[in-house]
Amino acid sequence: MRTLKDVKVGETVKVARLNGGGAVKRRIMDMGITKGVEIFVRKVAPLGDPIEVNVRGYELSLRKADAEMIELV
Repeated sequence: MRTLKDVKVGETVKVARLNGGGAVKRRIMDMGITKGVEIFVRKVAPLGDPIEVNVRGYELSLRKADAEMIELV
């Protein structure tokens, strides 16, 4: 399945599910990334980490490791 880590700049995607568990999953959910939400990928840093996205009307930076836990439709 495709993850947020694989998305190109300028794409809008929809979250299918969150992998992982415990505190990491809770932190991602607290940032507003939940099942069904749309994410727009704004920028990727020159070395690929972090990824800047728009979620629910605000900008958010995610590490590649966190982005890999977010599966897409």
